[in-house]
Amino acid sequence: MNNSENRSYFFCGIGGSGMLPLASILLARGETVAGSDRSRDQGRTPEKFASLKKGGVRLFPQDGSGLTREHQILVASAAVEDTVPDVAAARRVGAKRVTRAELLAALFNDARTSIGIAGTSGKSTTTAMIAWILTDAGSDPTVMNGAVMKNFVSPETPFASARVGSGDAFISEIDESDGSIAMFNPDIAIVSNIAHDHKSMDELRTLFGEFASRSRCVILNNDNNESAALASALSNEVKTYSVDGAAHLRARNIRPEPFGVSFNAVSDEGEETAPIRLKMPGKHNVSNALAALLAATACGIDIHRGAAALNRFHGVARRFDHIGEAGGVTLIDDFGHNPDKITATLRTLHDFQGRLLVMFQPHGFGPLRLMKDAFIACFAENLLPEDQLWIPQPAYFGGTVDRSVTNEDIVKGVCAAGRTAFALESRDECAQAILATARQGDRIIVMGARDDTLTGFAESLLEQLQQDRS
Repeated sequence: MNNSENRSYFFCGIGGSGMLPLASILLARGETVAGSDRSRDQGRTPEKFASLKKGGVRLFPQDGSGLTREHQILVASAAVEDTVPDVAAARRVGAKRVTRAELLAALFNDARTSIGIAGTSGKSTTTAMIAWILTDAGSDPTVMNGAVMKNFVSPETPFASARVGSGDAFISEIDESDGSIAMFNPDIAIVSNIAHDHKSMDELRTLFGEFASRSRCVILNNDNNESAALASALSNEVKTYSVDGAAHLRARNIRPEPFGVSFNAVSDEGEETAPIRLKMPGKHNVSNALAALLAATACGIDIHRGAAALNRFHGVARRFDHIGEAGGVTLIDDFGHNPDKITATLRTLHDFQGRLLVMFQPHGFGPLRLMKDAFIACFAENLLPEDQLWIPQPAYFGGTVDRSVTNEDIVKGVCAAGRTAFALESRDECAQAILATARQGDRIIVMGARDDTLTGFAESLLEQLQQDRS
């Protein structure tokens, strides 16, 4: 995108995981950026908004007062309703409105080397891995992520979900939930997996298939049947990876650890082997690392250089974050919010002994309604008889919503399958129940998305445990 002298962007919901990094990229490129957020008005996560303000973003209440000029460009999610004051104000003054996805696609498609990471699960971690490998190799990429990348966190950038570089590469996770994946034209495309999430499987197959076909090189996960099936319809260069089977890049000698995993990455090109020890656990992260290595090699980076960088990769926030321990109880904060992600985390935890006490906060009433049966099956299949699950009401920050499916519907299904689960009204009630239940050897897992206060909730649980057991 070329700079325009009078361009001024106003982000509605600027603190959101998709908005904040995009705003940060524009700001670093010299654009004027302002915004509002309902979370700021409600007093939540003040440190995030203080950081934005310190970086040069003008912040306004979400009452329309920040949109006063025709030349402003309102950036709002496609789901934001016309009744929201910022939207109404933009219409009133004649300001142009673009969606977050439209703006991101324009930046992405304008890059000389665009690397798009798509899939139901693993996008943020894989994006951060590729970003770190390319940065470590001196490529100086620009990165758009939906999660804080720990390798790029500093006192100046505490919420490092974006990075702006001067190199050719623009690396971004690509979301399929709203169909906007159709706007992106990647040079290198990654499809990590395809599973039922926000759309039907037929819709997803079309969206991911077309995304893959538009790339110069597509990287596919052979361990996911849907992702692997895309290869037969593609005429462009295809590279595959696998944790369990045959592929261009494979994992061998996987050695799980409580908070990490070691393995060898084996390439079919001369049977090259690169040893890797990740600072995050689980086979799903081995899979993410293989995808990242293939993307790096597609950019001309040697597999051994990529593996060495991954050995220094620190992960992303809220992906199996070890918060701490107290009285023999371990506390973990995790982004798991759809059946695929939850399954990966629970299976990783069950590689080691210890009862699981899970607090899962659904990320909305809509996802509960859409994935009700999948949520029930996920917990029924991946909780052991001694594990316990607590589900408060879904995260809700305003707007109209269909509440026909609630936490109680999920809990009834999980209990009917012979597992122990409880539906409570609030997180505070869940906290009291979990603390009363926890005993030495237990692992407490806080799960959920779209709510930045979940990490604080997990930290408060640890503080309470420390007080109770000191």
